[in-house]
Amino acid sequence: MTGCVACSEINSGFWSRRSGPERLVGVNHVSNQTSQDRAVELLERVASQDRAAFADLYDLFAPLLFSVALRILNDQKEAEDVIQEVFAQIWERAAKFDQKLGQPASWATTLTRNRAIDRIRASQRRQRLVEEAIEASAVVENSSPTANESLHGREKAQLIRSAVAGLPAEQRRAIELAFFTGLTQDEISQRLREPLGTIKARIRRGMLRLRDQLERLL
Repeated sequence: MTGCVACSEINSGFWSRRSGPERLVGVNHVSNQTSQDRAVELLERVASQDRAAFADLYDLFAPLLFSVALRILNDQKEAEDVIQEVFAQIWERAAKFDQKLGQPASWATTLTRNRAIDRIRASQRRQRLVEEAIEASAVVENSSPTANESLHGREKAQLIRSAVAGLPAEQRRAIELAFFTGLTQDEISQRLREPLGTIKARIRRGMLRLRDQLERLL
């Protein structure tokens, strides 16, 4: 979403007004041909950066996509976050939609399913990385390790610290606040005065980069 003015506006206010369970009930799922035709029309307008069409498309698709994300993640907050990310994708990729390859609802559902699965995988990777860091710290802090254990623990902890220090400043700051100060993503967003979506993206990209580095080094 970098450089997208409309998407920045979405992150800063649009979702807070439109997302949540209260917006995800009372709207029929996209199922009939009329709705599909309407969705195609809206996507074409969204491709031209039509914000009104984007809002209408959200109302049309949100119940269906939320149910898909919730079924995969089994967590309402996580599902809502996924929906925000998916609609940001739709805003950016609407011009690439090809009706010959499928209906808009199927396309949006696939985006949602992939995003939800990616979130599960990223969460699992983050957990493994945190466990590695905790284990390394525990070895270093142990008052009576053997010489080899102490050396290995210090080396492992140093590798982790070096990997974190090698991240871009914005990613490093967000990760340090998330994992070393215990702040939530919402609190980090407020402290850094950045949109929540931006903070989540920085943490996600930083953790993926850390994973790649640590897999090679450890």
